Amino acid sequence: MLITDMMCGLEIHVQLNTNSKLFCSCPTNYQSAPNNENICPVCLNQPGAKPYPPNQSALDNAIKVALMLGCEISDEVIYFMRKHYDYPDLSSGYQRTSVPVGIKGELNGVRIHEIHVEEDPGQYKPDRGTVNFNRSGIPLIEIVTEPDMKSPEEARSFLNELIRVLNYSGSARGEGTMRADVNISIEGGKRAEVKNVNSIKGAYKVLKFELIRQKNILRRGGEVQQETRAYLESQMITVPMRLKEDADDYRYIPDPDLPPLKIDPARVEKIRENMPEPAHLKKVRFVEQYGIDEKDAKVLTSELELADAYEEVVKEADNKIAARIMRDELKRVLNYNKLQFNESKITSSDIVEFINLIESKQITPEAGHKLIEQMPLNDKTPKEIAQEMDILGVVEDDAIVKAVDQAIAENPNAIEDYKNGKTNAVNFLVGQVMRLTRGKANAGDTNKMIKEKLDQL
Repeated sequence: MLITDMMCGLEIHVQLNTNSKLFCSCPTNYQSAPNNENICPVCLNQPGAKPYPPNQSALDNAIKVALMLGCEISDEVIYFMRKHYDYPDLSSGYQRTSVPVGIKGELNGVRIHEIHVEEDPGQYKPDRGTVNFNRSGIPLIEIVTEPDMKSPEEARSFLNELIRVLNYSGSARGEGTMRADVNISIEGGKRAEVKNVNSIKGAYKVLKFELIRQKNILRRGGEVQQETRAYLESQMITVPMRLKEDADDYRYIPDPDLPPLKIDPARVEKIRENMPEPAHLKKVRFVEQYGIDEKDAKVLTSELELADAYEEVVKEADNKIAARIMRDELKRVLNYNKLQFNESKITSSDIVEFINLIESKQITPEAGHKLIEQMPLNDKTPKEIAQEMDILGVVEDDAIVKAVDQAIAENPNAIEDYKNGKTNAVNFLVGQVMRLTRGKANAGDTNKMIKEKLDQL
């Protein structure tokens, strides 16, 4: 349900996909390394240790994401600021964050206010009193939206679309590293900011809870405080942390150890030329170019490699048939095997061959269900798999008639059930015919034939 008096804005932090940290050469595989191994005096901000110039790969990745979100790339001088706050995960007492790299973007009807680059802090565990600094200094992109989302559902839809853009870009590490600060206010009141929500599901639940909490305060005649809150995922509630800070509280100053820089317009254009078409734009194009419906287009563009495969398949197959088979059959078996398309052994030529087997009636649609289930982890072609399964070739009508007669003769109880109005009896007999023909009979034609036979009895 749309809550028209709710305003929600998001600050989304996602790690950029680089091999080294933002201001030093330490590796970024912080999750697989032992605690406090991927560290050096620079990312620990030890006295006398100076940061390297910003990681060029991180800046390029940030520009690519900004472009894919429709942002204008800043032509101003880019410099890094020190954002001061006192917390155990910051050994220096400040976090380095850039001024905006991209501004004025849009996604899903939500305006992107700005995109900037910053360094990740360490991982502090208050229950143990320990800090792992392996993560400290990993480059982040922060995407700041305008407060354009009017319901928890709109926020969830936006985040899902954003993750698709990030996955397409190949420049960010996706939802697994996402942390969002969720800002919400209702009825024009003060806003609460819920920090470090680490999933789309969590953001949705935060908004649902905050919506109820703030409405209850107003209903009782109270006033919502402008504050920072924490999300307790185990209890699905938010709790107060501190009064909300303003920018002045962070005492921003330009970092004197990092020189300012300018983004080269030629470099931006090169990134633009080489970047993939964003998922949300590709979806619109698929609908217009291939004449498929929006739901099909959304599924087909859910993965870049799947979308690319579809465009190869439709060079040799009907647009709508390919969309239906790839949306229903292919995605069904990929989801069952918990695979992305690019993790499977299925190629676009395999899909074309599979479609041709069905369209030429070398296999039935029912046999196709079984065939495609064997394809994700099989190096053989669909036709080779079908031969091994002995499902290749559709039986002649005479053979189906004989199988129908045999199924009816062997199952008098099914005949009685049909006469008593139990329509499931027909489905049972269809199954018997499919068994007798080893799945080579067309189920629709068989169903019609059985009904005709039973009605004559």
